[in-house]
Order: sequence, then C-alpha cells, then structure tokens
Amino acid sequence: MIYVKRFENNPFAENTYILYDETRACAIVDPGMYTEAEESVVLQFIKGNNLQPALLLNTHCHIDHVLGNKLIYDEFGLLPQFHELEAAVMSDVQVRAPMFGLRYEQSPIPMEFLPAEGNINFGNTTLDLIFAPGHSPGHLCFYHAGEKLLIGGDVLFRGSIGRTDLPGGDHQLLLKNIREKLYRLPDETIVYPGHGPETRIGEEKASNPFVRA
Repeated sequence: MIYVKRFENNPFAENTYILYDETRACAIVDPGMYTEAEESVVLQFIKGNNLQPALLLNTHCHIDHVLGNKLIYDEFGLLPQFHELEAAVMSDVQVRAPMFGLRYEQSPIPMEFLPAEGNINFGNTTLDLIFAPGHSPGHLCFYHAGEKLLIGGDVLFRGSIGRTDLPGGDHQLLLKNIREKLYRLPDETIVYPGHGPETRIGEEKASNPFVRA
C-alpha cells in the first residue's frame, strides 16, 4: 500500500508530495518549501509519522519544484535525483530566482541521474519512470502500477496542460507525450499534478480541452 501526502508550497502554489508505504520509508518529490512555516509543516509530517526519507526526486528542475532541495539534503542527507537533461534547468534557477525576488539556497547536484526508462525503489514500493518532456527538456513522471497513481509534475493538470513557453519547452512534444504515454495508462489512474487538484486519466481523455485522446 502506498500513501500520498500533498503540501502546497511557495508563491507558485506548487505541490510537494511525500510518498510512503507500510515500511515507513518515503520518497520526497519536488520539495518546493520556501517559508519557514512551509518547511516546518513538511518536516513535522515526516518526523511526526516516523517516516524514513529514502529518496529525493525532482520531476523537473524549474525553480518552484526545487526550492526545498537544500533543506532536504541538510536534514536527511539526500541528494536530488532527476534526468540529466534537467541539469541545465537547475543551473538556470540561480539566475531566475532574483528575477522573481526569491531567496534560493542552491540545490546540491546528483551523484547520478535517473534514466528515461526503468524504475526506482524505496521500502516495498516500485515507481516506474515515464519520460515526458515538453514542459521541460528532461521531465519525468513517477507511476505506481499497483495503486494506479501518477506523480505527474507539470505535464498534465485537471483541464489543462503544462506551459511550453519556458526555455526547453516544446508544445507538440508535450501533446505527443500526453497522448502516447500518459493517456495509455488505465483510465482510473489518479494524476497528482505539480499544481492544482488531482484528476484521473479517463477524465482528461474525455474532457481536457487542450489534448483529447
């Protein structure tokens, strides 16, 4: 059994997720904590539930998804893991943070990168990697086949899709990956996006105005 806890963080209303199972091992995905209050809520949840952080994952490395990477490294010694095509995006955060008037504590860098295909494990849980660039050049989604849930980052939202006007964005590639990779998942799959409420694959295939099945 896998459990999902969502936290809304930073001025971009980004969704940070903690995934955990019966072993109490957990994966922290896209830590976007910015204020001390946001940091405290996430850390208290982890420590209060006796969770053991095993993975720090970034679906992609836009500023709103990596603001808390340094905190997680300092607290638990975890280096972030993401696809190598996101390395340049991560480097760009140092430039973009002042443009948004944001304080940014520089994220550590991975010892190794995640592949475009395969899986990653923590506790008794296996997450499949789905490579879905378009919003960013090396965007990964994390899929749990048994529970039919997808940590989707900024690819597919309820009634919308990720923006493609940022460096490395590709609108046609994003639509292609949604149709050929995400829409091939079971209709009942719950999508936990990087912003906004959760949705289901079947609902988006039927009604998403930007990309139908």
